[in-house]
Amino acid sequence: MMMIILVLLVALLKGVCGENFDEEFKITWGNERGKIINSGQLLTLTLDNISGSGFESNKEYHFGRIDMQIKLIPGNSAGTVTAYYLSSKGETHDEIDYEFLGNLTGQPYTIHTNIYVNGKGEREQQFHLWFDPTTDFHTYSIIWNPQTIIFSIDETPIREFKNRESMGIPFPKTQAMKLYSSLWNADQWATQGGRVKTDWTQAPFSSSYRNFKPNACIRAAGRTSCGPRAFAWMSRKLVGLELNRLKWLRRNYMIYNYCTDTKRFPQGLPKECSVQD
Repeated sequence: MMMIILVLLVALLKGVCGENFDEEFKITWGNERGKIINSGQLLTLTLDNISGSGFESNKEYHFGRIDMQIKLIPGNSAGTVTAYYLSSKGETHDEIDYEFLGNLTGQPYTIHTNIYVNGKGEREQQFHLWFDPTTDFHTYSIIWNPQTIIFSIDETPIREFKNRESMGIPFPKTQAMKLYSSLWNADQWATQGGRVKTDWTQAPFSSSYRNFKPNACIRAAGRTSCGPRAFAWMSRKLVGLELNRLKWLRRNYMIYNYCTDTKRFPQGLPKECSVQD
C-alpha cells in the first residue's frame, strides 16, 4: 500500500512540475548563456551583444500535444526574438512555429506563427497578446495530429491549420520533429519592421521555461510509439465554443494574416485561404 501511494505521489508531482529539463533537453549553442537550474525544473536562455542561446529536445515527436510554460523578456525587449517551435531537419523540413517579437516598454508583444511543409512556409499569422507575458509564466501549446494543428495559449486557441490534402494543400504529417527554442537578436526586422533597434544597455535579456509536458508519440529507431493517453489529442479539433473564441480572438488581436495579403501574392492567394475558417 505504501509503495502504491508513493508511485501515485511521484506521478502527481510530475504532472504539477512537468518533465525534468536535464533529461529532456540539451543546450545547443550560446555557451553559458543557456542554463538548466533548480534540479532540472527551470531553463533560462540569455541574449547579450555577443550571442544568444538555444536548446533542443532529446526526443523526436510524431504527433502529440506539447505544453511549455514560458516567461518572456521584461522591459524594453525591442529587437529580440524568442522562438519556440517543432521542426524536422533538412531543406524539406516541416515546422510549427511560435516567435515572440519584443517591443518597446509598455507596447504589446507580437506573436508570429508560421507552418512549414516540405521546406515551404509563407503561412504567417501575427497577433498581439491580450496579457503581459513578462510578469508570469503562461502555457504555450501545440496540438498536432493527422487532422489539424492547433496553437493555443493558456487553453485559448489562437490558430488552427486543418489537413486539407484532399484539396491539394500540403500538411505536415510524415516527418518527426524535435522541439527547439532560441533567443536571438533580429532588430533588422523584428520590431516595427526594423525601425526600432535593440537597446544593448538593457542587456542581458532573458526568457525562462518550466513545466514542459509532452503528451506525444515518440519517434526512435525508425518507429513511432504512442502512449495510452494519445487518444485524448489524436482526433482533437476545435468545436463549438472554442471556435467562437478563436473567431473573437482573431477579430480583436490578429494584426497580420497571409491570407489577406494580396500584394504579397499577386498571382493569387494560397489555396487554403479560400477555405480558411
